[in-house]
Amino acid sequence: MTDLTILRRLSTTIDERKSADAAASYVAGLMAKGEDAILRKVAEEAAETMLASKGGDKLHVVRETADLWFHCLVLLAWHGLTSDDVLAELQRREGISGVDEKASRK
Repeated sequence: MTDLTILRRLSTTIDERKSADAAASYVAGLMAKGEDAILRKVAEEAAETMLASKGGDKLHVVRETADLWFHCLVLLAWHGLTSDDVLAELQRREGISGVDEKASRK
């Protein structure tokens, strides 16, 4: 399985579950609570990822990053987007200096 395959499968699963029974699906429950609840989870997972990094346990960093990425995929689904949208943007930026790319946003 490639990296892209798992991201696409997760995006598809999240999309399928976002309108499921909130009592039976974590994603549906989070979607039912609305965008602010999703944003809180993304912020929480980002903070946990930073703390894991400071702690130096590589496995903990990986696990918290997986949680962060998952919740970012939920946020994308909230907006009708998928991992493919982000991957396309990363591909667009490939080979462009970070300084130049940032300057082009102004």
